[in-house]
Amino acid sequence: MGSPFLYFPGQRLSRAELSAACLDGHLVEIGEGYLPADAVETRALRAGSLAPLLSDAYALTHLSAAWVHGALAEPPARHRAHRVMGPRPHYVLSRRLARHDQPVAHSDLIRTGGVWVTTAGRTLADLAREPTDAHLAAARLMVAVDAVRVADGIAWLTHSGPVHNKRPALALLRAWAGGHGEPLTRR
Repeated sequence: MGSPFLYFPGQRLSRAELSAACLDGHLVEIGEGYLPADAVETRALRAGSLAPLLSDAYALTHLSAAWVHGALAEPPARHRAHRVMGPRPHYVLSRRLARHDQPVAHSDLIRTGGVWVTTAGRTLADLAREPTDAHLAAARLMVAVDAVRVADGIAWLTHSGPVHNKRPALALLRAWAGGHGEPLTRR
């Protein structure tokens, strides 16, 4: 069940009506939908705004999950999702969604706004494992906005088994936990 605060084109109102309401200042865009201008943007609303992009077989990860957790002010241009369960769908969900077949364990997921999202600890670990400045900046922002403790990311990496870029990510998060290291570079 979706939120009564989220409006999607073609449901209760057309895209033209929603755009007109935005121009009048009654609505603002959020994810794939619209939200009343005076509503508080919560994690559930951010996640729910991406529901049209996903099926229950996928969970938001990386920068998309960081946006849902409140670490980023704007959503990424292309969202990233990993498979949760069942067989892989053989149809394109959306060109705005990069799907990955590497499954995510249910223990690493939360359901908010009707959408699966990786936990804050898993999201921090995933961001720390990516070698781009955008991912590392998002990881630092997750820690700065208290969306996650660095220890949660370290714990996930420690118990995860073999994953790519595990050693540099662990070194980075351990440096952050100890108060050492430049926040946007790897050591």
